[in-house]
Amino acid sequence: MTIVTAFKGTLVHCPSLGQLDVLEDHILLVDHQGFITYVGPADSEGSEEVLANIDIPITTIPSGGFLLPTFCDLHLHAPQFLFQGTGLHLPLMQWLDEYAFKSEESLDSQPELAKAVYARLAERLRDAGTGAVLLFGTINNTANLILAEAMQTIGIRALVGKLSMDISSRPSYVEPSALSSIRSAEEFINGCRDLVSSYEPHRRLIEPVITPRFVPTCSDELLQGLGKLARDKGVRIQSHLAEAHEEVQWVLSERHKDDIDVFDNFDLLTEKTIQAHCTFLDTDMLSRMASSCSAVAHCPLSNSYFSEKPFPLRESLDLGVPVGLGTDIAGGYSIDIMNSMRQAVAVSRIRDGTRKLSGGEQSLAIDWKEALYLATRGGATALGLSCGVFQVGAPFDAQCIELYTESDKGVGALDFFEPQSGITLGILEKWWCIGDERNRRGIWIQGQKLNV
Repeated sequence: MTIVTAFKGTLVHCPSLGQLDVLEDHILLVDHQGFITYVGPADSEGSEEVLANIDIPITTIPSGGFLLPTFCDLHLHAPQFLFQGTGLHLPLMQWLDEYAFKSEESLDSQPELAKAVYARLAERLRDAGTGAVLLFGTINNTANLILAEAMQTIGIRALVGKLSMDISSRPSYVEPSALSSIRSAEEFINGCRDLVSSYEPHRRLIEPVITPRFVPTCSDELLQGLGKLARDKGVRIQSHLAEAHEEVQWVLSERHKDDIDVFDNFDLLTEKTIQAHCTFLDTDMLSRMASSCSAVAHCPLSNSYFSEKPFPLRESLDLGVPVGLGTDIAGGYSIDIMNSMRQAVAVSRIRDGTRKLSGGEQSLAIDWKEALYLATRGGATALGLSCGVFQVGAPFDAQCIELYTESDKGVGALDFFEPQSGITLGILEKWWCIGDERNRRGIWIQGQKLNV
């Protein structure tokens, strides 16, 4: 084992929900494959011993800075980055017709445009501190492989989904049959794996994902085939579940059952499943999610636009449902998971206010530390990744955050009017509330520092 990187300074992570550890003056070592091999207090005998046996320079994190695991984005429509921040005035099904399908069709037909859009998307994710992302692509494999390559090239972990949909309200944007859709999904899985096959296993940052868009765009035959393909290929599954009232009612009218039952009937509700939104799931349905170990991508901003009710986050966490955060570009307009964290807390506080007024006893709120967990370790766990925490054996996926300089001057939006010493919970909360890209001084994925 060869140590190639050594850090000394403050580490901040959330090993479990509600737990935030500020590890002051610690040593962290990373091996040549990008895995953490040692974490411990700098003044301990163990640290002194390991430091005596390495001959590489130590990177010291300034007293006003800290290392934090990178963020995980559990729900993002890559082609919709094309029209991010526009068209949010329509209800969901109409919005899909007039904006989403058009953008996806546009990138499928213009490979050069897809290259430009996806390269810029990768840069934006890197700059926002997102180290792992679960992506919806399009129905076209060429465009999806361009997306996968863009993420691998810039160095971000990406689980890329080739959209499967044999039903559509837009005649020009639909696959010809369930069989052709299943074959295309299998081709993408193989192509995606081939794309990274020349890399060493620890440098393969891309995974394919089975991606039925949602029940209204998928026939039973297609969903059955995708469930079998997911089992045969051992890949993850992503979709949308119980997102909006009109979508829920459409499924009940057409299939005569809830969409959670449709997914479950076709073996698409498993420990490898991540379902976006889930705002219309009741307590029994959330319990089913927990028992199946299926995860939820909580997208508070897009829920505010396209769902008639908020996601029951506190209840889901209490039931043991795995939950992470998603930006849902472009149903949500911000690509920064920090905004998703803030919105998750704000929505939960509003729900808790309603609970108080109605006489409910159990709090429905979450706090900023719980939101930070969801954005890091919680999201990683939902994706089946071992990152999101600073412990031996985990990949070194980290970002360096600077809050103030030696002169006590705050960085970016942060202002301080008294001398600062170290990293406290108070100034961490300040950064969580108003920090931005200006506080980010570096990002590493699998031990490799990304070019910024």
